[in-house]
Amino acid sequence: MSESKSVCESNVFEQLYTSHSRTLYNFVYYKCGNQAQAEDLVQEAFIKMWNNCAKVIFEKAKSFLYTVANNLFLNEVAHKKVVLKYNQIPVKETTNENPEFVLEEKEFMEKLQHAISNLTDAQREVFLLNRIDKKTYREISELLGVSVKAIEKRMHGALVKLREQLGKEAKF
Repeated sequence: MSESKSVCESNVFEQLYTSHSRTLYNFVYYKCGNQAQAEDLVQEAFIKMWNNCAKVIFEKAKSFLYTVANNLFLNEVAHKKVVLKYNQIPVKETTNENPEFVLEEKEFMEKLQHAISNLTDAQREVFLLNRIDKKTYREISELLGVSVKAIEKRMHGALVKLREQLGKEAKF
């Protein structure tokens, strides 16, 4: 029986940070819509893991981080409604495209951002984790601690709402 790695070893901790910090950041950012808040929550989750490293089993470290970050987020927004501002979707500055096409594309992106922000928190979170981070339903269910069926239901609801707001020709 091989002995598990210790989270208290700095090289193991660094390995965990390197492999999980970016996706943990995205997970929190999709929840809160605030880059600074997401960075703070990720940092605090890793600090909590370091402070409790003797209690954290290496194989459960990822789950520990996501649970702590989620709980920290929920504590911060107990009395606020989450509003997401999507600044990360790049718009080409120079293009050879027809100006009319560029304008239509920009208008569609604004409509899309507005439609995504109108989704419920759960729907938006699942939609972005699946479509932006390319997570499978199973991966998302593990991250959120809910069944795959619940993820499927949230995604279906998100797609229905988006199609209602953007029209049937919009492909997701």
